[in-house]
Amino acid sequence: MGDIISLDEKLQLAKDKRNELIRRRKLLAVKKVFQCTHCSFKCEKCGTQISVGQQGVKAAERNIRIPYRFCQSCSEEYVDFIERLKGKGDPDCYWHNDDWAAAWKKWIDYQGAVDRYTKSKEFLQLLKELKQTRPDL
Repeated sequence: MGDIISLDEKLQLAKDKRNELIRRRKLLAVKKVFQCTHCSFKCEKCGTQISVGQQGVKAAERNIRIPYRFCQSCSEEYVDFIERLKGKGDPDCYWHNDDWAAAWKKWIDYQGAVDRYTKSKEFLQLLKELKQTRPDL
């Protein structure tokens, strides 16, 4: 009789495993957002490793504020993108065509979507739940 498996214990074990899987999924969701979007040592556009505080010379010369962490190359492209929106831009960069500008616009829109997502009430609720279950987060 000592080898009888308690149905309640079995159900509780299954519930605990399911809850742990859900918690891991939540942690993975948060980890992906912060790991992929908040690394201060890589360019937000191309992923190249950069030095902290590295900014393009073009941006400083033209007094353009860059709201992203870019490598030198992406910084210069961003400045040219902004200049082209103003009807200017570097005419020698003939490859900066309409498709190039559309790609930049979509990338910027994506960054805005990620920012809105991390500020959404659901994502903030997820962070709150994880802090309650794991005080080290």
